[in-house]
Amino acid sequence: MTFPDLSDAFRLQRLQPPLGKARMVLDTDTYNEIDDQFALVYALLSPQELAVEAIYAAPFHNSRSDSPADGMLKSYEEILRLLDFLHIAADGFVFRGADRYLGAGRAPVESAAVRDLIDKALASPDDDPLYVVAIGAITNVASALLLAPEIIGKIVVVWLGGHALHWRHSREFNLAQDVPAAQVLLDSGVPLVIVPCLGVSSHLLTSLPELRASIGGRSAVGDYLCQIFAEYRPEGFAASSVIWDISTIAWLINADWLPSELRHSPVLTDQVTWSIDRSRHLVRVASFVQRDPVFRDMFSKIRALGD
Repeated sequence: MTFPDLSDAFRLQRLQPPLGKARMVLDTDTYNEIDDQFALVYALLSPQELAVEAIYAAPFHNSRSDSPADGMLKSYEEILRLLDFLHIAADGFVFRGADRYLGAGRAPVESAAVRDLIDKALASPDDDPLYVVAIGAITNVASALLLAPEIIGKIVVVWLGGHALHWRHSREFNLAQDVPAAQVLLDSGVPLVIVPCLGVSSHLLTSLPELRASIGGRSAVGDYLCQIFAEYRPEGFAASSVIWDISTIAWLINADWLPSELRHSPVLTDQVTWSIDRSRHLVRVASFVQRDPVFRDMFSKIRALGD
């Protein structure tokens, strides 16, 4: 696959944090854990900073699903549940994604989500890119890139994937599910912001007592987020859980909360480790996250539902 060759100047401009309201779509394996639900709600409750144009269900396979297809469908259903809490219509807004991974053959997986992403990307003005926020396996996004390579000049991908570039391996759930799709993303030259898991998003810890005190008892969606957290991480002494995925939303809202730097796009080996080639194109990589302002902003927006 040959992708368009973007100029360094163009890519560097696209890798700057957005000015004004960012147009975005969210690609999410929403039922995989509990953090995607927080990220989805956070994005939808930030209309001053973000214009969410679509939500795509991504595949996943773990103890909460029977197969990638089942994971995608369960994520789709979870998205609908959350939209119902927020009184947002799902028609023409939520789309089913891939029912399998790209895999070693790197054959794109057709889906309603992929077609909508391509259509929205191609319709984007040249001076107003579509931010593709991906917080699951990158299968849907890689499929869109393979089917319509020209969209790399129309989008910026913000991906929660892999670990920090100095980590000894990158076998984190999102990336490891579909390594060939991640390789397509990293090799394509698409403007890309990487938010690593261990070393960056891993700072976004919270606990059930904090959630109950901050967002419980004020709205249906706040109570639901507390409920799924309690089911996933029962209350106990010094018990906490990472809400990984809100990091991507936070970067779009205020990039100062996630300090980052330009790095050469890492080479993802078949052994799921990072390798560095300084002749490759540049990407932006987050190096830290300021935990408190991110949670303060998200909690305040959820609390406002009860006002």
